[in-house]
Amino acid sequence: MKFEPVTIKDIGKALGLSTSTVSRALRGSYEISSETKKLVLEYAEKINYRPNPIALSLKERRNHSIGIIVCEIANNFFSQAINGIESIAYNRGYHVIISQSHESFERETVIVDHLASRSVDGLLVSVSSGTTDYNHFKQLYEKGLPIVFFDRVTSEINTHKVIADNFKGAYDATEHLINNGFKRIGHITSAPYLSISMERLEGYKEALRKNNIEFDEKLVQHCHNGGMIYDEVEDALKKIFKLKQKADALFTAGDRLTTTCMQALQKLGKKMPDDVAIIGFTNTNVGELFTPPLSVVRQPAFEIGQVATELLISMIESKRPVTEFENKVLQTEMVIRASSAKNITPKK
Repeated sequence: MKFEPVTIKDIGKALGLSTSTVSRALRGSYEISSETKKLVLEYAEKINYRPNPIALSLKERRNHSIGIIVCEIANNFFSQAINGIESIAYNRGYHVIISQSHESFERETVIVDHLASRSVDGLLVSVSSGTTDYNHFKQLYEKGLPIVFFDRVTSEINTHKVIADNFKGAYDATEHLINNGFKRIGHITSAPYLSISMERLEGYKEALRKNNIEFDEKLVQHCHNGGMIYDEVEDALKKIFKLKQKADALFTAGDRLTTTCMQALQKLGKKMPDDVAIIGFTNTNVGELFTPPLSVVRQPAFEIGQVATELLISMIESKRPVTEFENKVLQTEMVIRASSAKNITPKK
């Protein structure tokens, strides 16, 4: 049996009223008597009537939906950011459509085209690690589609951006390792042209410089798939450990990178922190359950999602073209556990 939604025409027929009267009654128009409004509203509730979203979108030129593009929903950071996005969108009457690029530029362009064809009111985007050309975003943005970037952003489009303080988070993590006696600090990061990769690399390098440790580019390994491919991460670690002067610590610059590194280090037989210490960006809620418990740099993912959504909705609902934009930078938090310091013992 085919599902047939109830229409205002059906309500009018059942109550002996015109469709225009039913429509006005549902909108609470002053032209309709309170008795008729009560009659219509009670009947609509009884038959579970819901307005046609397509008809409403045609009338309002808005369909109250937001497209979200991230690399991977299973990533701890992005799952928490999406929760933040939904917490604001739902309360403001917007639905969200979530898509995953899986770090693929080609997939990202297909997703953008698909979301645009579905007439979303705006996009919240964290670009894929494979993206170096932003024309698929520029074309839509220049036609008036509101776009806000978060976490992984681009300077090529003048719009709102919401990020964590990647430089400071990386600086603090690297300096923590230095203060605990580690000098050969490897850096496992994502694609070199991603905004987060560049900012975190600069924080790492500045911490080395401030502590009079020479930067060695051989200790920096880029995993272009951001930790989603295990073999890529294991190969990066092997390159670092094959150096004449091996790494005695690791700073990892991404959520999936960090957890995949922990897995690879255990497979390679490395004891942490005795053979190699590790601290990394990750929003995992089970860091204490790793062996040893994992030191982390946490991003305010939920808040990033909330702030980005508020900014996007402000663009969508603005009566005039938005010409002034904000670059919001939220602070990270460092949680120190046994994986990064020999003088820390796990809690019993």
